[in-house]
This record gives sequence, C-alpha cells and structure tokens, in this order.
Amino acid sequence: MLWFWILLRIVLSPILYLGWWPRNRGMKNVPKRGPALMVSNHQSFADHFFGPLPLWRPIIFIGKGEYFTGTGLKGLISKAFMTGVGVVPVDRTGGSAAEAALQTGLRILAEGKLLGIYPEGTRAPDNRLYRGKTGVARLALKSRVPVIPMAMTNTFELMPSGQTFPRLGVRPGVRFGEPMDFSRYYGREDDKEVLREVTDEIMRAIQKLSGQEYVDRYAAEVKAEMDGKTVRPVTDDDE
Repeated sequence: MLWFWILLRIVLSPILYLGWWPRNRGMKNVPKRGPALMVSNHQSFADHFFGPLPLWRPIIFIGKGEYFTGTGLKGLISKAFMTGVGVVPVDRTGGSAAEAALQTGLRILAEGKLLGIYPEGTRAPDNRLYRGKTGVARLALKSRVPVIPMAMTNTFELMPSGQTFPRLGVRPGVRFGEPMDFSRYYGREDDKEVLREVTDEIMRAIQKLSGQEYVDRYAAEVKAEMDGKTVRPVTDDDE
C-alpha cells in the first residue's frame, strides 16, 4: 500500500490544497510515531482524502471486502484506489463481521500504525453527528493506545452522498483533538455499560471539535427511514 499512498499524496495533495484550501488544525496532537486510534465523524466520501491530508503518516481504515473483489477494469480501479487511500479489507462472509474488524484493527495497531475508524458506522445522511457504535470502545480498551478524536468539517457540503465530484467554493478541513486516556477502564472491555460510556465520551469529544448537532440514534436507521425502507433495529455490534 505504501508506494501507492505516496504516489497519491504526490499527485493529489497539491490539487486538494490549491483547489479547496482546507482549514486544518491540531496536527500536533497526532503522535509522530507509534500506534493511535483515529476516531472521526463521517460526512462524506471526501473524508478519506481530507482527513489524512495534513499528516505525514498514512491512516489505515477498515473497509468492506467487496471493495477488493470486483472484476474487470472497474474492480481493478476500485481495489487500487481503496488500497491507495489506506483501506484494509475485512471479510464479512464468514463469522462475525464485528469480530473480524476488531481483530484486523488490533493487528494494525500492534504494527505501530494509525488506525482510522468511523464509529457512526456509515456516512451521515445529513450534516449532524449520530450515535457511535461501541466497537470503537472495545478497540480502544483492548489495544490500550491513545485515542485521537478527529472532526471533519464542511465535507458534507463539499461532497454529499450521491454526488460524484466535490463542489468548488467550499473549504473543508479536519480538526484533531487532544489524546484521550481510558486507562481507568482497562480490563473491562466486556462490560457493555463501560463500552457505551467510553463511546459516548468519544462522540462528545468529536462533537466539541465539529460543532455538529448530536442525534442519539444510529445513522443507518435514519438513512433507511429517509429512503422509505423498513429495517431491523441497528445495534452496537452491527458492522
């Protein structure tokens, strides 16, 4: 992945800075070496570009295995692109997808890398912040690495879901908060109340950075309602 990530940075970074002049702050809060869990709101596909943009280190994200298994030219482009922006596939066809994502995340952190995660589980249907899933808390407590809250700004206006190309005239950005310490909860990663408290604390930190309105519902449920679909209730363990 590294060579393609470097190539994308060389090609895309000047375009992104010149085209949108992003507002970024708090980069000093991200460790220059060693593992950290980068926890972000998720407004747009553009988050994958503008989130890691001001950092010298790549952020590795976990994504659906289907992104990497397509056939033909489209499948090849999808695989190359997702690899280049730092997405690692998780197989969802066998066993628990949540467990697979957890183990993959722990492996990435054990290698001393930055792991990115969107606790909302999907892109928000509007410019609000939604309830986080507790998988992020389980990762934080099991890995015992610093947790860096990360807030994307104006990326929903820049490139809302369904739009192919980003809009001009919008200045996106990313804000990195101070590292969060959850050592008081170490060893309690199977306690559901603890997982919910840690998750909610992380979401409050993201909200403070982003200034978004908070909605105490899962984004996937709201998106389904907006599409007129009937779905089973979303739970913390859904991937």
